[in-house]
Amino acid sequence: MNLDRLAFWLTVAGTICWGVCFWWMNRISNKQNALLTQLREQGQRIERLSKVEHDLIKEVHPQVNEIKDGLQEMMAVVKENLEGPHATPPKAGKSQPARRKWLWRG
Repeated sequence: MNLDRLAFWLTVAGTICWGVCFWWMNRISNKQNALLTQLREQGQRIERLSKVEHDLIKEVHPQVNEIKDGLQEMMAVVKENLEGPHATPPKAGKSQPARRKWLWRG
């Protein structure tokens, strides 16, 4: 009789453990689904921002080339002014001191 009672209570305990395990796994699954939903929404936001950034870069890109062209023209004008008859010679004075080598103390 003791053996039958032990088997009965072990069966009851196993059934309760199975129910707790099922509840716990269901809870974990719900948390994973919520996290995946958040990640999906975050990915969609990142895609929208990337598209806007891409459109901005496409809009600004021609302006960057125009700025580079303008910069080249300005450099040419400055070189002409430096090489022209009214150019001022560089100042005579101290030359740059030699860089100290940090590994060598000398």
